[in-house]
Amino acid sequence: MKNLFRLTHLRSFLLVFTLGSLLASNPQLHAAQDISAEAYIIIDHQSGHVLDSFNSDKKLQIASLTKIATATVALDWSSTSKQSLDQMAEIPKSITELGPSQGVGFAPGDRASIRDLLYAALLQSDNAAAQAVAEHIGRALGNPAAKDPEIEFIVQMNALARKLGMTKTRFLNPHGLDSLESKLPYSCAFDVAKLASYSMSNPAFRFIVSQKERVIQIQKANGSNVGYRLKNTNELLGKSDIDGVKTGTTKKAGQCLALSAARSPEVKKDGETFFITPRRLQIVVLGSENRFAEGDTLLKRGWNLFEQWVAEGRPEPSKSTRSSVSSN
Repeated sequence: MKNLFRLTHLRSFLLVFTLGSLLASNPQLHAAQDISAEAYIIIDHQSGHVLDSFNSDKKLQIASLTKIATATVALDWSSTSKQSLDQMAEIPKSITELGPSQGVGFAPGDRASIRDLLYAALLQSDNAAAQAVAEHIGRALGNPAAKDPEIEFIVQMNALARKLGMTKTRFLNPHGLDSLESKLPYSCAFDVAKLASYSMSNPAFRFIVSQKERVIQIQKANGSNVGYRLKNTNELLGKSDIDGVKTGTTKKAGQCLALSAARSPEVKKDGETFFITPRRLQIVVLGSENRFAEGDTLLKRGWNLFEQWVAEGRPEPSKSTRSSVSSN
C-alpha cells in the first residue's frame, strides 16, 4: 500500500537524526533527584542532536501521545490526496468501547469536520475524535479488500513510524488507550521525539497544537448543531516559548508529555551573507509523577545545554561515545 505521509525533505529529516541516535541511551546527565520520569529526552529540533536523555530507548506506553501520529497521518493524507479537512466525518459506533469521553461528549451518529476532530484529539485528547478520524480516512484509502478501516489507518501510522526510524514503536490504535488489546502498544522517548519533530515541521500541525482554546462545531445525531469550546490540556503552552505539543495519561503509561519550544533564530553574518539557524527544542517525558513541573525543569536544562553545545561549536559525538551506546 502506498504510504501517505509527506516525502518532501524526509531524507534530510532522517539524516539529521543519525547523530542524535548515537546518544539516545546516554544517561550520564540524568539527575534522579529532581526527575521522577521513567524516561525522558531533550533534543535540538534542527539537527536531532541529543542534549540529555535517560532511558530514552526503553519501550514504554505513551498514552495519548499516540494522537500525534494519528493527526500527522491525517494531515499527510489530506495533503497527498488533496482531500479537504473540512469534509464531514461521522462518529462511529465503535467509540462505545473506549469508555468515558474527555468532555466533548461525542455520541455515535454525531458528525464533525476532520479539522475539528483533529482539534478535539490534539487539544482535549478526545479518544472518540481520534477513532472517528481513523475510521473515516481508513475507508477513504479505498482498499476494497479491507474489512476494518481502523486497521487500514493504523497500517499507515506504523508505516510512518518505520520511515522516521522509530524502531521501538508499535501502534495498535489511533488514540493510545492501552487496555483494549491483548498486546500492548509501545514506543520510547527517542521515537516520540522523532515523531514530534517531524510533526512540528508541518505548519498545519504546529498551528493546531499551539492553540489554547478552539470552538468546534458538532452536528448531533438528532439534527441539531452545537458549538463546543475545547481547552488545551497542555498547561505549559504559551510559557517559556512553548508552542506544543501533547499530553497523555493512562494507568500503565503514567503522566506523559511532549513539549516543543522555539526561541528567536541564531543569526550570523559573513560578509554580505546572513546565516539563520532556527533554535527549537523537543522534550519528551514518559512515566512521570509530575509531568508539567518536570517538563519545565527539563526545558530550562535543555536551553542551558543547548547554549553550551553551541558555544563549543556544535561538536559531534566522539568515537568512544558511539561505541558506548547500548539499547534496552
